[in-house]
Amino acid sequence: MADLDKLGETRPWLEAAGFLVQDEALWIEALTHGSTGADRDYQRLEFLGDRVLGLSIAEWLYRQSAGAEGQLAQRLNALVSRQTCARVAREIGLPAHLRLGKQARDDGAADSDNVLCDVMEALLGANFLEAGFEATRGVVHAKWRRAFEGQAGRAKHPKSALQEWAAGNRRKPPEYSVIDRSGPDHAARFTVRVSVANVGEVEATAGSKQEAETAAARLFMERYG
Repeated sequence: MADLDKLGETRPWLEAAGFLVQDEALWIEALTHGSTGADRDYQRLEFLGDRVLGLSIAEWLYRQSAGAEGQLAQRLNALVSRQTCARVAREIGLPAHLRLGKQARDDGAADSDNVLCDVMEALLGANFLEAGFEATRGVVHAKWRRAFEGQAGRAKHPKSALQEWAAGNRRKPPEYSVIDRSGPDHAARFTVRVSVANVGEVEATAGSKQEAETAAARLFMERYG
Protein backbone atom coordinates (compact mmCIF):
# COMPACT_ATOMS: atom_id res chain seq x y z
CA MET A 1 0.00 0.00 0.00
CA ALA A 2 1.47 3.30 -1.05
CA ASP A 3 0.07 5.38 1.78
CA LEU A 4 0.35 3.72 5.19
CA ASP A 5 -1.88 6.39 6.73
CA LYS A 6 -4.87 5.48 4.58
CA LEU A 7 -6.83 2.28 4.13
CA GLY A 8 -7.19 2.65 0.37
CA GLU A 9 -8.33 -0.62 -1.24
CA THR A 10 -8.48 -2.25 2.18
CA ARG A 11 -11.59 -0.32 3.17
CA PRO A 12 -13.96 -1.96 0.64
CA TRP A 13 -12.44 -5.34 1.52
CA LEU A 14 -13.19 -4.79 5.22
CA GLU A 15 -16.73 -3.64 4.48
CA ALA A 16 -17.33 -6.62 2.18
CA ALA A 17 -16.16 -8.88 5.01
CA GLY A 18 -18.87 -7.44 7.25
CA PHE A 19 -16.89 -4.95 9.34
CA LEU A 20 -18.13 -1.43 10.15
CA VAL A 21 -15.38 1.02 9.25
CA GLN A 22 -15.64 4.53 10.65
CA ASP A 23 -12.34 5.47 12.29
CA GLU A 24 -9.74 4.54 9.66
CA ALA A 25 -6.86 4.94 12.12
CA LEU A 26 -8.34 2.18 14.28
CA TRP A 27 -8.44 -0.27 11.39
CA ILE A 28 -4.95 0.64 10.24
CA GLU A 29 -3.79 -0.12 13.78
CA ALA A 30 -5.57 -3.50 13.67
CA LEU A 31 -3.73 -4.48 10.48
CA THR A 32 -0.28 -3.16 11.43
CA HIS A 33 2.51 -5.46 12.59
CA GLY A 34 5.16 -4.21 15.00
CA SER A 35 7.84 -4.77 12.36
CA THR A 36 6.69 -1.65 10.49
CA GLY A 37 8.02 0.62 13.23
CA ALA A 38 4.63 2.35 13.50
CA ASP A 39 3.68 3.98 16.80
CA ARG A 40 0.67 1.67 17.17
CA ASP A 41 0.25 -1.95 16.12
CA TYR A 42 -2.43 -4.62 16.47
CA GLN A 43 -1.48 -5.99 19.91
CA ARG A 44 -3.89 -3.98 22.09
CA LEU A 45 -6.81 -4.63 19.75
CA GLU A 46 -5.86 -8.32 19.60
CA PHE A 47 -6.11 -8.45 23.40
CA LEU A 48 -9.65 -7.09 23.20
CA GLY A 49 -10.72 -9.13 20.19
CA ASP A 50 -9.54 -12.36 21.78
CA ARG A 51 -12.09 -11.85 24.57
CA VAL A 52 -14.85 -10.84 22.15
CA LEU A 53 -14.25 -13.98 20.10
CA GLY A 54 -14.18 -16.20 23.17
CA LEU A 55 -17.45 -14.84 24.52
CA SER A 56 -19.13 -15.00 21.10
CA ILE A 57 -18.20 -18.65 20.62
CA ALA A 58 -18.94 -19.62 24.24
CA GLU A 59 -22.45 -18.15 24.06
CA TRP A 60 -23.03 -19.77 20.67
CA LEU A 61 -22.02 -23.17 22.02
CA TYR A 62 -24.15 -22.75 25.14
CA ARG A 63 -27.25 -21.92 23.10
CA GLN A 64 -26.73 -24.48 20.34
CA SER A 65 -25.40 -27.48 22.26
CA ALA A 66 -26.66 -29.55 25.18
CA GLY A 67 -23.16 -30.89 25.83
CA ALA A 68 -21.59 -31.06 29.27
CA GLU A 69 -19.13 -28.40 30.43
CA GLY A 70 -16.14 -30.49 29.40
CA GLN A 71 -17.49 -30.98 25.89
CA LEU A 72 -18.26 -27.28 25.55
CA ALA A 73 -14.76 -26.36 26.71
CA GLN A 74 -13.20 -28.79 24.25
CA ARG A 75 -15.12 -27.29 21.34
CA LEU A 76 -14.44 -23.73 22.50
CA ASN A 77 -10.70 -24.38 22.63
CA ALA A 78 -10.77 -25.77 19.09
CA LEU A 79 -12.89 -22.96 17.66
CA VAL A 80 -10.77 -20.14 19.11
CA SER A 81 -7.45 -21.90 18.42
CA ARG A 82 -4.75 -20.26 16.36
CA GLN A 83 -5.27 -22.75 13.56
CA THR A 84 -8.98 -21.98 13.29
CA CYS A 85 -8.49 -18.20 13.52
CA ALA A 86 -5.76 -18.32 10.89
CA ARG A 87 -7.95 -20.46 8.63
CA VAL A 88 -10.75 -17.89 8.86
CA ALA A 89 -8.24 -15.11 8.15
CA ARG A 90 -7.08 -16.87 4.97
CA GLU A 91 -10.65 -17.55 3.87
CA ILE A 92 -11.51 -13.83 3.95
CA GLY A 93 -8.27 -12.81 2.20
CA LEU A 94 -6.55 -11.15 5.16
CA PRO A 95 -2.91 -11.87 4.16
CA ALA A 96 -3.07 -9.41 1.26
CA HIS A 97 -4.02 -6.56 3.61
CA LEU A 98 -1.46 -7.05 6.39
CA ARG A 99 0.89 -4.14 7.03
CA LEU A 100 4.29 -5.70 7.57
CA GLY A 101 7.88 -4.51 7.69
CA LYS A 102 10.15 -5.84 4.94
CA GLN A 103 11.97 -8.30 7.21
CA ALA A 104 8.75 -9.75 8.62
CA ARG A 105 7.32 -10.13 5.12
CA ASP A 106 10.52 -11.79 3.90
CA ASP A 107 10.34 -14.13 6.92
CA GLY A 108 6.86 -15.29 5.89
CA ALA A 109 4.79 -13.41 8.46
CA ALA A 110 1.94 -13.01 5.96
CA ASP A 111 1.38 -16.77 6.15
CA SER A 112 2.11 -17.22 9.86
CA ASP A 113 -0.74 -18.74 11.87
CA ASN A 114 0.37 -16.66 14.86
CA VAL A 115 0.22 -13.36 12.97
CA LEU A 116 -2.97 -14.14 11.07
CA CYS A 117 -4.77 -15.23 14.23
CA ASP A 118 -3.66 -12.14 16.15
CA VAL A 119 -4.71 -9.77 13.38
CA MET A 120 -8.05 -11.56 12.92
CA GLU A 121 -8.71 -11.02 16.62
CA ALA A 122 -7.57 -7.39 16.31
CA LEU A 123 -10.15 -6.85 13.57
CA LEU A 124 -12.84 -8.23 15.87
CA GLY A 125 -11.61 -5.88 18.60
CA ALA A 126 -11.81 -2.92 16.24
CA ASN A 127 -15.30 -3.87 15.13
CA PHE A 128 -16.38 -4.21 18.76
CA LEU A 129 -15.26 -0.63 19.40
CA GLU A 130 -16.96 0.65 16.24
CA ALA A 131 -20.18 -1.37 16.19
CA GLY A 132 -20.58 -3.07 19.57
CA PHE A 133 -20.81 -6.68 20.69
CA GLU A 134 -23.99 -7.75 18.92
CA ALA A 135 -22.73 -6.72 15.49
CA THR A 136 -19.32 -8.30 16.13
CA ARG A 137 -20.94 -11.50 17.31
CA GLY A 138 -22.73 -11.54 13.95
CA VAL A 139 -19.38 -11.32 12.16
CA VAL A 140 -18.07 -14.23 14.24
CA HIS A 141 -21.15 -16.32 13.46
CA ALA A 142 -20.76 -15.62 9.74
CA LYS A 143 -17.03 -16.28 9.53
CA TRP A 144 -16.81 -19.19 11.97
CA ARG A 145 -19.98 -21.02 10.87
CA ARG A 146 -18.18 -23.60 8.75
CA ALA A 147 -15.86 -24.49 11.61
CA PHE A 148 -18.73 -24.41 14.12
CA GLU A 149 -20.86 -26.78 12.06
CA GLY A 150 -17.87 -28.98 11.21
CA GLN A 151 -15.81 -31.34 13.32
CA ALA A 152 -13.66 -28.80 15.17
CA GLY A 153 -13.37 -29.93 18.78
CA ARG A 154 -15.87 -32.79 18.47
CA ALA A 155 -13.30 -35.57 18.70
CA LYS A 156 -11.42 -36.18 21.93
CA HIS A 157 -8.35 -33.96 22.16
CA PRO A 158 -5.14 -35.97 21.51
CA LYS A 159 -3.62 -34.95 24.86
CA SER A 160 -6.74 -36.11 26.71
CA ALA A 161 -6.77 -39.35 24.73
CA LEU A 162 -3.13 -40.01 25.60
CA GLN A 163 -3.71 -39.19 29.27
CA GLU A 164 -6.61 -41.63 29.43
CA TRP A 165 -4.69 -44.30 27.51
CA ALA A 166 -1.77 -44.06 29.97
CA ALA A 167 -4.10 -44.33 32.98
CA GLY A 168 -6.05 -47.20 31.43
CA ASN A 169 -2.82 -49.12 30.82
CA ARG A 170 -1.46 -48.41 34.32
CA ARG A 171 1.33 -46.24 33.01
CA LYS A 172 2.74 -43.06 34.47
CA PRO A 173 1.22 -39.85 33.04
CA PRO A 174 2.79 -38.56 29.82
CA GLU A 175 5.56 -35.97 30.22
CA TYR A 176 6.00 -33.10 27.76
CA SER A 177 9.18 -31.08 27.28
CA VAL A 178 10.21 -28.36 24.81
CA ILE A 179 13.49 -29.48 23.28
CA ASP A 180 13.91 -26.73 20.67
CA ARG A 181 12.59 -23.29 19.77
CA SER A 182 13.63 -21.55 16.57
CA GLY A 183 12.63 -18.71 14.27
CA PRO A 184 11.45 -15.12 14.90
CA ASP A 185 8.56 -14.48 17.28
CA HIS A 186 6.00 -14.15 14.48
CA ALA A 187 7.09 -17.43 12.91
CA ALA A 188 8.40 -19.41 15.87
CA ARG A 189 8.76 -23.18 15.69
CA PHE A 190 8.58 -25.36 18.80
CA THR A 191 9.72 -28.96 19.00
CA VAL A 192 8.17 -30.93 21.85
CA ARG A 193 8.97 -34.41 23.10
CA VAL A 194 6.31 -36.48 24.85
CA SER A 195 7.27 -39.64 26.69
CA VAL A 196 5.55 -42.34 28.70
CA ALA A 197 7.85 -44.32 30.96
CA ASN A 198 8.58 -47.85 29.75
CA VAL A 199 6.62 -47.26 26.56
CA GLY A 200 8.43 -44.76 24.33
CA GLU A 201 8.72 -41.17 23.20
CA VAL A 202 8.05 -39.10 20.09
CA GLU A 203 8.76 -35.56 18.93
CA ALA A 204 6.70 -33.09 16.93
CA THR A 205 7.20 -29.53 15.69
CA ALA A 206 4.58 -26.78 15.29
CA GLY A 207 4.08 -23.03 15.47
CA SER A 208 3.28 -22.93 19.19
CA LYS A 209 4.09 -25.02 22.26
CA GLN A 210 0.44 -26.08 22.61
CA GLU A 211 0.18 -27.14 18.95
CA ALA A 212 3.45 -29.08 19.19
CA GLU A 213 2.24 -30.90 22.32
CA THR A 214 -1.01 -31.79 20.56
CA ALA A 215 0.84 -33.06 17.49
CA ALA A 216 3.21 -35.09 19.66
CA ALA A 217 0.32 -36.66 21.59
CA ARG A 218 -1.43 -37.57 18.33
CA LEU A 219 1.75 -39.10 16.92
CA PHE A 220 2.36 -41.04 20.14
CA MET A 221 -1.12 -42.56 20.02
CA GLU A 222 -0.65 -43.49 16.35
CA ARG A 223 2.61 -45.23 17.16
CA TYR A 224 1.93 -46.82 20.54
CA GLY A 225 -1.78 -46.52 21.31
